[in-house]
Amino acid sequence: MMDKVVTSMQQAVAGIEDGATVLIGGFGTSGIPDDLIQGLLQTSVTDLTLVSNSSGGGPRGISELIEQGRVRKVICSFARSANPKKPNAVAFEERYRAGKIELEIVPQGTMAERLRAAGAGMGPFFTPTGYGTRLAQGKETRIIDGRGYVLEQPLAADMALVKAHLADAMGNLTYRYAGRNFAPVMCMAARVTVAQVDEVVAVGEIAPEFVMTPGIFVQRVIECTT
Repeated sequence: MMDKVVTSMQQAVAGIEDGATVLIGGFGTSGIPDDLIQGLLQTSVTDLTLVSNSSGGGPRGISELIEQGRVRKVICSFARSANPKKPNAVAFEERYRAGKIELEIVPQGTMAERLRAAGAGMGPFFTPTGYGTRLAQGKETRIIDGRGYVLEQPLAADMALVKAHLADAMGNLTYRYAGRNFAPVMCMAARVTVAQVDEVVAVGEIAPEFVMTPGIFVQRVIECTT
């Protein structure tokens, strides 16, 4: 049996290179792989493109990566923090206004579908979301049956960092409530997926109907109890 469990954070984040595109799960404060992000901060990797629901809300996580100048571009749905008084909460905004970081805004549903398309091996797709707005600038648009559409591209990545509740040694994952968020499609869209989990259980302990991400989409699992 293939055992995908690693025991050190160094092993977990190994292979992320300068210039990589990294998917980071999470919605608000739910399902954010904080331990994996801290592991990434312990490396010297830089010039990253981060794909996440937001640009970070401080004081930990994505905001720290941005504050340290490790991130070249952010692809997200929400680029401003809801908690601007927290430490590092405005790290992205300050660097963006200074011209030190790039931003691509993607509506949440479009982001999920771009990730799903990449994971499923699909090509570009048309969506009405964003048609007639600044989000459609520079993209192909069409009128189909009287309705406007924007052509969007699949969003693949070098690595995905996600947080799950349970995993087994084969990499099968289950999530708790909103912690599921973008994680399943991110696991599919990345060349390498690393899952931070609350507990590693025996193979077979997760009933098949409760497997939310099959192990085929996960390459590494690390148990984090903090």
